[in-house]
Amino acid sequence: MQLPRRIRAALIASAAVAALFGPLPAAAQDQQTLADIRQELTVLHVEIQRLTRELSTTGAPATNLAGSSVLDRVEAIETELQRLTAQTEQLEYRINRIVADGTNRIGDLEFRLVELEGGDISALGETSTLGGDTEAASIETSVPVPVPGDASELAVGERADFDAAKQALDEGSYQDAAEKFAAFNAAYPGSPLAAKADFHRGKAMDGLGDTREAARAYLASFTGDAVGPMAPEALFELGAALGRLGQRDQACITLSEVNARFPGNDTVARAEAEMATLGCS
Repeated sequence: MQLPRRIRAALIASAAVAALFGPLPAAAQDQQTLADIRQELTVLHVEIQRLTRELSTTGAPATNLAGSSVLDRVEAIETELQRLTAQTEQLEYRINRIVADGTNRIGDLEFRLVELEGGDISALGETSTLGGDTEAASIETSVPVPVPGDASELAVGERADFDAAKQALDEGSYQDAAEKFAAFNAAYPGSPLAAKADFHRGKAMDGLGDTREAARAYLASFTGDAVGPMAPEALFELGAALGRLGQRDQACITLSEVNARFPGNDTVARAEAEMATLGCS
């Protein structure tokens, strides 16, 4: 039976996590508890409450539509309408982005809860959209809604911080780059650049010779946006890293998914070559 794409991605992530982390001692297992997951759900609830407060007015409207003639007033109305339309589009994008990020996080929490409780991961269905599905705002949970211009997509300083980390990577300052990319994702959760930041952090860890941490970063990049532009490369690098770690079976499974999920992508040939090197059947 062919599993849904989301469940296949979850199984890949679960297998990769098991291969990367292996059996954990009791002290390490205690670090991920149901209480930790409950705390993350509380944080999501607070973010939803903040969105709810944005629906409340803060005072009387200050719109000025005065004019000495009918034409002046019509022009003032048109100007104000353009301003309000631009603000509405920016807020709509921001809310859609938060809903997408929240839905992805809840889906991840559901997956981890089932793992902790020893349930059947294959029985997981699609995570319902945060706030409920509506005809007016139907979005894919893994793909942010695009709007023109970086100014409306990125927070102040977000692009500059990313570029500074990327420059450190390009210059071969791998430790500095790894730290800056980790700090970037901590400072800008849910950023459109998060998958790229994780991927480049993996490259930095590879540069430092830390293959295990690199694999974890590639896994974070792929699971963070399994259909984005970085997904094929992240999936390939994850499989290759698992192979270097001696996890041949998991590496072969992961590399085979590159062609299954992204047929025709340039990364497919590299994945097939890596599978041949590993002797995958």
